[in-house]
Amino acid sequence: MSTLTLSSARFPRRFLPVVATFAVFVVTFGAGSIRYENFASGQVAANLFVDNSFLIVLAVGMTFVILTGGIDLSVGAVAALSTMIAASTLNAGWPPLLSVITVLASGATLGLLMGLVIHHFEVQPFIVTLAGMFLARGLCFLISVESVSITEPAFREFAGGAITLPGDITLTYSVVIALAVVLAALYVLHLTRFGRTVYAVGGSESSARLMGLATSRAKVGVYVVSGFCSALGGLLFSLYMLSGYGLHAVGMELDVIAAVVIGGTLLAGGTGYLVGSVVGVLVLGTVQSLISFEGTLSSWWTKIVIGALLLAFIVLQRLIVRRQA
Repeated sequence: MSTLTLSSARFPRRFLPVVATFAVFVVTFGAGSIRYENFASGQVAANLFVDNSFLIVLAVGMTFVILTGGIDLSVGAVAALSTMIAASTLNAGWPPLLSVITVLASGATLGLLMGLVIHHFEVQPFIVTLAGMFLARGLCFLISVESVSITEPAFREFAGGAITLPGDITLTYSVVIALAVVLAALYVLHLTRFGRTVYAVGGSESSARLMGLATSRAKVGVYVVSGFCSALGGLLFSLYMLSGYGLHAVGMELDVIAAVVIGGTLLAGGTGYLVGSVVGVLVLGTVQSLISFEGTLSSWWTKIVIGALLLAFIVLQRLIVRRQA
């Protein structure tokens, strides 16, 4: 009896979804290592970060939003708009730094506007961010209906730059930026008043308000964070693609939501960990790599597997919530 109690104290149930996500990642990556030669190489593991650095940044912003019990359907469209703004301003001769600042400010402003509408008019986040998605996607095609290649030399040089690790493993600068964002977000969520308020709002907004927490600021702030991360993710995507296009990142918001939920963040809010969201992105990347290595399967199998995983983790969340109740 005492052993069981001690075990429960050491391993709270709230960590179970994150542990399950990590287990899925280990199993899928291990299966690939057994089935395919060179799958377990360091470069393949590094490529999970290289190919999904922009998705990691988007997942950071989405985690903030879902922790409050909200949702943001605009992240893919804002990322696409960011690629268009970056491409058009750079090709117009703007300094890269000014172009980057403009992109980030645009994303944060869109997030602020959506957050203000959600809070002050008490409109469902689903509706407001859906409108934001249409707005951002429409603005892309106001800039150009065609794909815009980025020709700015400094930007292309930065995009092609890489860091070489021991064992000839290379990582792009985008990975470094994504990991820096994750570390900064971990600090904000767990070591600041704003982060504690985000969790409190997701747990019970009325209780958080009675405690004297700045719930309004948190509810609006998470959409600013999401808009900023969407814009930064769009910049990383433009580094990856070296172009801006209004049809970039179509459906990416669903991949981001899936990664965050698979990572253990409760859709109802109040429970979740940023590390889980990052592992969720790696799970999606591993599934995609497995299908790519197989070579004979359609890329649509990625969506099928992700859908099955998403359903399984939603059921797991519901079982945990019921048991806690």
